[in-house]
Amino acid sequence: MNIALIGYGKMGKTIEQVIAEEYAGSCQIVLRVDSQNCHTLDIPTLQKADVAIEFTTPTAAAHNLLLCMEAGVPVVCGTTGWLNRFDEIRQMCLHKGGALVYASNFSVGVNLFFELNRLLAQLMRPYPQYHPQIEETHHVQKKDAPSGTAVTLAEAVVSESLKLQKWVTHSNIEPDELPVISHRIEDVKGTHIVRYQSAIDTIEISHTAHSRRGFAQGAVMAATWVVGKKGIFTMRDVLQMGV
Repeated sequence: MNIALIGYGKMGKTIEQVIAEEYAGSCQIVLRVDSQNCHTLDIPTLQKADVAIEFTTPTAAAHNLLLCMEAGVPVVCGTTGWLNRFDEIRQMCLHKGGALVYASNFSVGVNLFFELNRLLAQLMRPYPQYHPQIEETHHVQKKDAPSGTAVTLAEAVVSESLKLQKWVTHSNIEPDELPVISHRIEDVKGTHIVRYQSAIDTIEISHTAHSRRGFAQGAVMAATWVVGKKGIFTMRDVLQMGV
């Protein structure tokens, strides 16, 4: 299987390492796109690949995804911060009969954490004395805040709550708002905490990433899975959660 790497920064290089070590003989990288050669990316070049893996920036992602749809190349996208253009991407995907796997986090562990978060939110529903909060910490180079993972966690908590209407990042919290707190610190791969606090006690679940490899492994897993499919998918589909 021929893979195009759109985004050849730290994550792209980790994906390359995973492919070399875990998929030797079955997958090869035929295209590497970085900030130096991104202007040369076009449909004929993309069509050399069976699938693309996109990890770039929020401002570049939508253009890259649309180009993949035009080229008829299924794409796995791990870039966050572009969902304001999701409807446009979805329409193009459906129109072209394309395939997209999008996840705010491709780590298998994080996706298990998403399931635990939703279950805990359901369990906490009858106990309004507990006030939820989400806290995330990442490296200083991370472009978006809160992280896409934190947003996914927050949306699940709000959707399962009887009292919450939305999540917010400001400090003056209303009773129907879920606070999401972000920190940016050197050399932190990613930590997410979901906290329920009352006057009596605190309940927490957390996930801490020790390396980027888990994200890279999940992205390559998704890439091998999506070839030959049509539609928009998440890691729940790839991991067959809830099936």
